[in-house]
Amino acid sequence: MSAADGAELAAVREALLDDEALVRAVASGSRRNTVVPFRRVEVRYVDLRAGRQLQVTSYDDTSAHTRNVPLGEPTQQAVDDLLSVPFANWHVTTTNETVQLRVTKKGRPLLHRGAPAAATEPDRAHDRPKPRRLAEDDEVFTVLGLSTADGRLKPSRTAKFRQVQDFLAALEPVLAAAVELGPADSLSAERPLRVVDLGCGNAYLTFAAVRYLSAVKQLPVSAVGVDVKSSARSRNRELAEQLDLIDRMQFVDSTICDAELAEAPDLVMALHACDTATDEALARAVRWRAPVIVAAPCCHHDIQRQLTSASTPERYRLLTRHGILRERLADVLTDALRAAILRLVGYRVEVIEFVDPEHTPRNALIRAVRTDAPPSAATVAAYEALIAEWSVTPALAAMLAGDYPVLAASADSVVEHP
Repeated sequence: MSAADGAELAAVREALLDDEALVRAVASGSRRNTVVPFRRVEVRYVDLRAGRQLQVTSYDDTSAHTRNVPLGEPTQQAVDDLLSVPFANWHVTTTNETVQLRVTKKGRPLLHRGAPAAATEPDRAHDRPKPRRLAEDDEVFTVLGLSTADGRLKPSRTAKFRQVQDFLAALEPVLAAAVELGPADSLSAERPLRVVDLGCGNAYLTFAAVRYLSAVKQLPVSAVGVDVKSSARSRNRELAEQLDLIDRMQFVDSTICDAELAEAPDLVMALHACDTATDEALARAVRWRAPVIVAAPCCHHDIQRQLTSASTPERYRLLTRHGILRERLADVLTDALRAAILRLVGYRVEVIEFVDPEHTPRNALIRAVRTDAPPSAATVAAYEALIAEWSVTPALAAMLAGDYPVLAASADSVVEHP
């Protein structure tokens, strides 16, 4: 922007430097033929122990970066630095007015000043409470050892706490389907939502899900946790008693294949079950005709072994030449085939990010809702072409082939692997 346009920038600068009246300012977009370091920047004043400071939060594609700048010359420098960035839009709200600056494609600044949309007071609080499906001071986190007795999250358990919150967020969109195809489809309106966690381990997510469904969503729930370790069953039963959940939670020591349930579940969870244990869990869920399945796969050794022994298609040979790339390819191929097979047997499927990859590389979540819709010819053809070209036999397909002819037919055309 030329020096002749300084009056428009000066208006924005004056509003940004008014620490009494500024409510919030947002800069976004980039001017024509320019590049900006962040897609959006938010500015406001906060009151800290050290006094009032200018808070600048910059957003890139994945993260938010916040810094606090003391008043006086540092604030003036920070504001001038921001105004020197070629943002296309500034929207500044104060207690007295709204200042909007837009730079057109031709580089012309357009300034608009008007009354604020509504009476607004600045929010000077530094730490805004983050929305949580379950608060960190919930009793379940204290009993599970994630929070202290006074409800404070233990720093060493932050990753597990985030995993719980991320899982509950991923569960939210399919709850209605679980209820509609489960209890709502029953003759008894009082029937609880039946949940089973296959390979539950220490059952952090099992307890959190039951607590969330019952205390927050106000749903009657009964849950079964299945794990091969008897020590896990004993520990989890003790925790259920402490949380007064023993009447709605059971724990059994069993393999996934041998687990027996009195009644078919409405929601099947299988979180970080290793290798083909995820396939075993998915197969059990399909045979139960579970309305909803949420599965977070762990390691993927089966397809990786098959890729090692199979003849790689010539045009993809560079993808499997190096071990680390072959391993990552196996991860993607395994979960893509699992999702395809679930579609073939009547589920609507999504594969989404479960937790931030900085916490674990095993961060995919398969989320499936039963529709009983027949697969399209295009889906069948794409699946058959994929397994034929890579000469792989998905474990899940082998487990379900006896019940679903579409899987048996496709498996016949694939060379068996040791």
